[in-house]
Amino acid sequence: MTEQVYARVSAGKGRGSDFAELLRRVREAGLLERRIGYYAVKTAVTAALLAGAGVLFVVLGDTWWQLFTAGYLAVVFTQIGFVGHDAGHRQILRRRRAGDLVGILHANALIGLSYGWWVDKHNRHHAHPNEVGRDPDVGAGALVFTAGQTARRGRLGRLAARYQAWYFFPLLTLEGLNLHYGSIKSLLHRRDRGALLESGLLVLHVAAYVTVLVLLLSWGRALAFAAVNQAVFGVYLGCAFAPNHKGMPGPSEQDAADFLRRQVLSSRNVRGGPVTDWVLGGLNYQIEHHLFPSMPRVNLKRARPLVRAFCAERGISYRECSAFDSYRQALRHLRSVGAVVEV
Repeated sequence: MTEQVYARVSAGKGRGSDFAELLRRVREAGLLERRIGYYAVKTAVTAALLAGAGVLFVVLGDTWWQLFTAGYLAVVFTQIGFVGHDAGHRQILRRRRAGDLVGILHANALIGLSYGWWVDKHNRHHAHPNEVGRDPDVGAGALVFTAGQTARRGRLGRLAARYQAWYFFPLLTLEGLNLHYGSIKSLLHRRDRGALLESGLLVLHVAAYVTVLVLLLSWGRALAFAAVNQAVFGVYLGCAFAPNHKGMPGPSEQDAADFLRRQVLSSRNVRGGPVTDWVLGGLNYQIEHHLFPSMPRVNLKRARPLVRAFCAERGISYRECSAFDSYRQALRHLRSVGAVVEV
């Protein structure tokens, strides 16, 4: 969805017109303009980091020091994923086909994830953040986020839920594999032309990844490299996305009908400086990102004081905390849900 669509949905009498006013201020500040130069530099730097991983891999050769390369490559993969995320939100290019091509190359070809599957899933999250039954990111799975979800699980599942706060971070080591599985499962069921391109690029990624490991490393080291690479990739992705909504309340029925409040009240920002911005890929400005998903990442920091002041004017709670506190709140929520489970 674009900001123009949001404005038409939100414009009206009473509270619904608040977002239209905020949108006007953001537009006048020029914060929705594309930043092609920024993304050209960002893409070039990310490509250089990826090339550096390749050079390091070749120079080290068949040694256990390659596990360091595996961790470094996982960080690069996540940074590539952030660029694919921005492409999916039309932050880089306005034209859909051009933006999708950028996203597919970054997601399918470079990190082995289905761009189309992720965009569909992520758009549903953006439309209904933290709404159980509508937001796929709070659907019941290895973790449960509400007491109602625990009631529908078997005895073993309820027992696991009681200790979910303890295994949340260890579970993230499998998140990369989970995303690969979801990507492949989705592509196997799709019949559109885009799925053919995505499948081809994903197969190319897997073939290149496996071939390089097998040719340059012993089998044991190759398996260890893949395990460390995917584990660090999963933990990094999980730690980048978990602070944004986990532990935040779902919107009330009244607030869910109001776009501005639905997005702000279910999100939190993470305080920090340029390092935090880079490590979290701009997702630390989650409130601004949810309000204006097509706003270029580099402009989110500039939008923050404007949005924060606007929320203060309207009496809307605007949440910010440190990264450490965001994880603490997420774990506390998981623990509170598990504590009421009857085994």
